[in-house]
Amino acid sequence: MNMNEWMGRLAESRKPMPVLSFPSTQLMGVSVYQLTHDSGIQAEGIQKVAERTDAAAAVCMMDLSVEAEAFGCEIKKSENEIPTVVGTLIADEEEAEALRVPKVGDGRTGVYVEAAGKAKVMITDRPVFAGMIGPFSLAGRLMDVSEALVNCIVEPDFVHAALKKAVEFLTEYALAYKSAGLDGIMMAEPLSGLLSPDLEKEFSAPYVKQLIDAVQDQNFAVIYHNCGPNTPLMTESIYQNGAAAFHFGDAVDLVQMLEKMPEDKPVCGNISPSALFMNGTEEEIYSATQELMRRCAGHKNFVLSSGCDIPPASSWKNIDAFFRASADFYK
Repeated sequence: MNMNEWMGRLAESRKPMPVLSFPSTQLMGVSVYQLTHDSGIQAEGIQKVAERTDAAAAVCMMDLSVEAEAFGCEIKKSENEIPTVVGTLIADEEEAEALRVPKVGDGRTGVYVEAAGKAKVMITDRPVFAGMIGPFSLAGRLMDVSEALVNCIVEPDFVHAALKKAVEFLTEYALAYKSAGLDGIMMAEPLSGLLSPDLEKEFSAPYVKQLIDAVQDQNFAVIYHNCGPNTPLMTESIYQNGAAAFHFGDAVDLVQMLEKMPEDKPVCGNISPSALFMNGTEEEIYSATQELMRRCAGHKNFVLSSGCDIPPASSWKNIDAFFRASADFYK
């Protein structure tokens, strides 16, 4: 599939593209733990979501603990919660320099690449995107998120040392998805959305662009995701990273983002995963979705989506109401 052409038609298709994978647990009667540890179950879940919804594309698991686990981070796992990173792996520049860059396949990365490849074989009516973390967000998990933000100011060389290791691995990880036949990746870089614009330009932008330049071509697209609240202040830097499309969270006004971003690439978002998909009612999410579309549909590059990954326990009644609101709006 020529992804340049597909991206050019995405907004015109009028189909939503939510980050929707974890609620597949409910469709199959499995736990989140099973979903995140078994490639067959994970692929089947992605397929079942595609069968259930008229989404523009299938977006695979957005589990931002996978890459950190491959590096050796301790991961908190439970039956029905998405795995999370705990503790600190590296504490200074010397430890960052000594850090071994894992191979694709270490930890659960092999499970995720295999699952995405299986899903791509099963889903033939739309593109399939893998989910993965961005460089600064991964570096933050290696040294602790709050420490990473502080270290950009007090220990910048430490952060750059960690970023070099992070982007080296993430490039190989993205290329593994490409080799598995995927149509692209959605890369989540939310931690950079907490930085100032100047710090984002130094500690995120060049590494994101390095990765995109290494993997993106006409048959493999990168969607850049950021749900940080400072993204409206860094739109020029974000646009220049070269991604094929952009995806923003519900911490920002999507109309403002559409006005600031150029019109030649899709801008996706941003119904709240927690407030609406997870904790809202059918009526609330239907109303909020229609309101967002009224405000954004005048922009020719707007693509309706969730603001971030939809939580596992989100009601399918709410998910269905989201899709129904989109279809009704265009009627």
